[in-house]
Amino acid sequence: MIEVKLHDVGEGMTEGEIAHYLVQVGDHVTTDQPVVEVATDKMVAELPAPVSGIVKEIIIPVGQTVQVGTTLLHIEASNASGTPVAVTQEASSVPEPVQVAVTAPPVQASPSKRVLATPYTRKLARDHGIDIEAVTASDPSGRVSEDDVLRFANAAVAPQETVAPVVEEVTQQQTPPETIPFRGIRKQIAKKMTQSLYTIPHVTHFEEVDMTRLLALRAEWKAAGRNINVNAFFIKALIVALKDYPVFHAKLDEVHECIRLEQDFHFGMATETPDGLMVPVIRHADQLSLTELHDQLIALQQRAQNGALRAADLKPSTFTMSNVGPLGSTGATPIINYPETALIAFHKTKKRACVDEDDQIVVRSMMNLSMSFDHRVADGATAVAFTNRFVSLIEHPTTLLLELI
Repeated sequence: MIEVKLHDVGEGMTEGEIAHYLVQVGDHVTTDQPVVEVATDKMVAELPAPVSGIVKEIIIPVGQTVQVGTTLLHIEASNASGTPVAVTQEASSVPEPVQVAVTAPPVQASPSKRVLATPYTRKLARDHGIDIEAVTASDPSGRVSEDDVLRFANAAVAPQETVAPVVEEVTQQQTPPETIPFRGIRKQIAKKMTQSLYTIPHVTHFEEVDMTRLLALRAEWKAAGRNINVNAFFIKALIVALKDYPVFHAKLDEVHECIRLEQDFHFGMATETPDGLMVPVIRHADQLSLTELHDQLIALQQRAQNGALRAADLKPSTFTMSNVGPLGSTGATPIINYPETALIAFHKTKKRACVDEDDQIVVRSMMNLSMSFDHRVADGATAVAFTNRFVSLIEHPTTLLLELI
């Protein structure tokens, strides 16, 4: 009997929550076929079967959080015809009972086709009570999308007969509140937010940025066929400012009583996904050009929205930024991505009437930013100097380009 255990599906993972089993007891599985979905604090991952065989026992129920190394289910290894084969099993304090099959003929397995779909799409199908194998994929590759599931669900809804309202007054029963399961990625996000807020004394500093010149430069480049995401400029300006003020690119080590200044620039991008807030990471951002940063930003955003982030995308970051401007935000007090020292958030850019150096009223494209920092590690004056350096680079993009030479 083979034990399928929870293993580390991402760097630093210690536990996971059982989100959904893709098989049932008695099902025939093949090697590397996904059998269970596990939710961590960063992603939903599928664990594959280590061998072909029959699922004999599911041990851990859905919704339970377990440590890495916990046995989740048992598979009896077999060959293609379903005949059990001898395999080396893991040591156990309780010996397996000997089973002899003499009367029942071997069961011919009828393996079903493995449907291509993201964990979020599978969850959507389960929430609607839909067998995802019955959904027809619109994508030529055969991958079932969430739109395919929703179309299938809408087509399955039968028209309801109109029922005349009851005239007689009766005592109304109180409708119970609707509930949303608090588990999986949402629960892990809550744990990390609580850890950060109760560990780090947060201070939030606010500033405004004149985006007029940068937007004009982007428009000029776009007209020339070189469209660059504004976040790429933000990252480059932040790298310059962090090199000048490295205390914000650090982690506090209370055990060894020191502040560790990070040398590698791994930028976390706080991103809203269908499964909740995630922080995919652009690694070694200081070694990338504006065009390379643009390409990685677009790729990460697409994978995040499609529920296809990889473990490599979610490795620890050294500094985190959040651009909530496209959602319409004008300000916030962001929570630091523990154990980092600071997090900067960019808000909506809109045209305002401003007074220039000549006391003339002019229209400028202004953006608010907010930066939360660990007051144990840095002080307010240093935070103001840091944001002033960043603002100067964004407001004068030619100066920023000179820094990149």
